Amino acid sequence: MMNDKAFENKVNRDIDRAKKDIATLGDDGVAGLSRKAEKLTADAKEMVAGRVKAFNKEMGQGLSQYNTKVQNYADRVPGEFSKKIAKYPWVTITMSLAFGLLLGVLLKPSRV
Repeated sequence: MMNDKAFENKVNRDIDRAKKDIATLGDDGVAGLSRKAEKLTADAKEMVAGRVKAFNKEMGQGLSQYNTKVQNYADRVPGEFSKKIAKYPWVTITMSLAFGLLLGVLLKPSRV
């Protein structure tokens, strides 16, 4: 077990050694550290950009498939329903909300 004086001497030696190492590295050490930081930053940006690009591509494909299926179902409904929906979207949204509320009331268990 170290006493206080021995511990203080060890800390002082470590600090002196660190100062000497930093002085030895000088500008080369700082430049190298800066290059590594820039490389890490560039790698992180590249990785994030790649992930975002892949995500956008997958989402675009998924939404395109969804839109195609919905359009197929809308085209099957008689009475040019899809044209009326496109012409009056607020009516469709209101009817959907009303239907959802009605369904929620019907399926909600009663609380006594």
